[in-house]
Amino acid sequence: MYKSEIRNLYKTKRQQLSFSEREKMSDLMLIHFQRLPIDIPTIILTYSPFQKMSEFDPQLITDYCFFKNRDMKLLYPVMMNDQNQCEMQAVLVDDDSYFETNKYGIDEPVGCTAVPASEIELSIIPLISFDKTGNRVGYGKGYYDRFLNKCSPKSIKIGFSYFDAIDVIDDVNPYDIRLDYCITPERIFTF
Repeated sequence: MYKSEIRNLYKTKRQQLSFSEREKMSDLMLIHFQRLPIDIPTIILTYSPFQKMSEFDPQLITDYCFFKNRDMKLLYPVMMNDQNQCEMQAVLVDDDSYFETNKYGIDEPVGCTAVPASEIELSIIPLISFDKTGNRVGYGKGYYDRFLNKCSPKSIKIGFSYFDAIDVIDDVNPYDIRLDYCITPERIFTF
């Protein structure tokens, strides 16, 4: 299937899940995350869930990470549109950070300090679906792929999906960045 078909299909499937179903699935994904063979790093990129799209909320994961590593620093993406360039930067947040809703309907921190992509040790990456080789379908703007290309090759990239992997994404391009892991309620996919 092509990304546009996958987006339409899985957005609909995700929105058909009830809040309690998503909550139960999220708890199962947290349990799988706790089983990953990784140490909880200090610098983690996460995101604010796209509520309108019933997106997975990674706060359960980041709360667990903070419990395991009190020195953890949490980064959030900020989308920048300069001269038709869709770019993203990661900014450091704390308990006092203020968030505003951007033009896509996603909450972003305001007035926070940018951190170089090369310092990020783990990225929790939003997705709509993924395939059995670690390719993901996002929202189609390319922000994350361009940003992840600037991260260290050692930086861990993790996605979370309410649904299992599809066989193959037919229109993967050379700029798409693969995940290292994707966690579903049923299992951990390692790529």
